[in-house]
Parts: sequence; structure tokens; C-alpha cells
Amino acid sequence: MGASINHILLTRFNLPSIGLESVIRAKEGWLRQRVELFDQFCAPSVIAQTNRNFEWIIYFDPASPEWLRERIEKYVQAKVFTPIYRETVSNAEMLSDIRGVIDGEREILITTNLDNDDGLSNDFVDRVQSVAKAGQRTAIYITNGLIRQSDGLYLHQYSRNAFVSVQEPWNAPISCWSAWHTEIGERMPVVEVGGAPGWLQVIHGTNVSNRVQGQLVSPRSYREGFGALLDGVAEPRILDLGRDRLVSRPARFFREYTRAAVKRVVMGVLGREGLDSVRLFWRSRLGGGHP
Repeated sequence: MGASINHILLTRFNLPSIGLESVIRAKEGWLRQRVELFDQFCAPSVIAQTNRNFEWIIYFDPASPEWLRERIEKYVQAKVFTPIYRETVSNAEMLSDIRGVIDGEREILITTNLDNDDGLSNDFVDRVQSVAKAGQRTAIYITNGLIRQSDGLYLHQYSRNAFVSVQEPWNAPISCWSAWHTEIGERMPVVEVGGAPGWLQVIHGTNVSNRVQGQLVSPRSYREGFGALLDGVAEPRILDLGRDRLVSRPARFFREYTRAAVKRVVMGVLGREGLDSVRLFWRSRLGGGHP
């Protein structure tokens, strides 16, 4: 199946943005921290993929500072990814960019979203391609993943996560960026891939919306798939696991249930732009943190 697939990883690194994210990205040090996270988690996880039948396009702001261009040069020289500088990316421009990095259109086009501060298990690409079938446009989600906060690791199941892939024929493709990752399943059939964790989200000070979810786990069971991405994660004590199961995890579940209910109401009344405005208001009142 691999010979009939064009698979493209797509990353927005520092494209100009509006709304809530623009406020975060305008802060001093945002870009430098993102580069550090990219070097530590994102790039190594792509380099470690066992299936090499893919290309990686990363979009950068044309106004990116010179130090950033110099910093990524090592990846460009090693052909880890193709940097493209645009202020915005239309679907037509993206398809043109994709055609510029492949050696010809194959039977199936797969596009996968990858944020610059996240990581993949070393078999992520292989697992996505293993369920791809020619024909109908379909969203593919690897539903299980890991969330890392400081030295803690959490196993989380999220069926509409940000690591969404879209497989489709080359006839008028729309890509994984055609809708928010939580909404793509409303526009096309979905294939959910269970099993071992396939992705890693890193919670840090410049996250716009990620939060700790899931259950506290030992990193030992997941080192084969994630390697050095789990360096520095502490082995939880039995007491820690018990406290998480009985106290912290139920509290997180209640928090997320409440947030989801409020979000549905706000979205229904104000739309997505209104939701971003509400998030920004509370961030300004609370002085930071995750929206």
C-alpha cells in the first residue's frame, strides 16, 4: 500500500494569526520557547518514524527573524522538512506546495496535522497508512495518546484529537486543514485507530488550549514508541497513582465535562469568534494560564 500513497505532514510554525492565538504569540519569548520544544519533541519524533514514505511541510511567517531561519537550517540541509514562507495558506496554495515536494500523484493523498510542540510515536505514520484505502475521503484518528506535564505522564483517549489525518483521492482534495480537528468528522466518514498511544502532547506555558487529561501512568511501558521524548518523566509512586485515580482524575473529568457544556452554550450563542473573545477575556482577568 505504501507505494500508492502520498503522505504529507503539515505544520503551522509561526504563521500570522488572529484572535486568541495572536495575543499569545505576540508575547516575548513565545517563538524561542516553541523552537526549543520543536527541537526536543516534534522534530526528533518525525525523524524517528519507522515508515519513511512521507514528506513534511512546515509553514513559517515571511517576517520570521534571521535567527529562526538559521536555527532550522540544519533540518533543511538534512531534508527533514521543507520550509515554506507564507502569511496565509489557501487550499490551492497548499496543494501546489504539496505537488512541489512529491515525485508524482499516487492513488491516495494523506495529509496529517502536526503542531510544532507535539510529538509522534515512532510508528504513527505506519499506523495511519495501514488503514488508508483508495476511494472515499475519510478522516483518520489514532485515538490514544500521551500528555506530558513537567515530569508527569498521562494516558489519554481523545477520539477527535489534533493529530487528525485525511485520506482522499487527488480529485479536488481538501486536506486535514479544511476544518477544526474536532469538526472534521462532521464532514466525512471517520476511521478510529485504537491500540498503543500514537502521539504526545506537551503541556507548557505557551499552550493555547491543552490541559492535563487522562490517567497518570509510568513511562516505562511507552519508551519503545517514544524513546527520548519521555526523558525526564518521573516514575510515579503507588501513592501517586492511587491519589490520581481517586481524586485528581475524577476532578479533571468534572472540569472537562463542565468546560465542554459551557463551550457548547457559548458556541451556540456567539459562534467560534465569540468563544475566542470569551477565552481572551478570562485569560486577561486571570493573568495567564490555559484558556
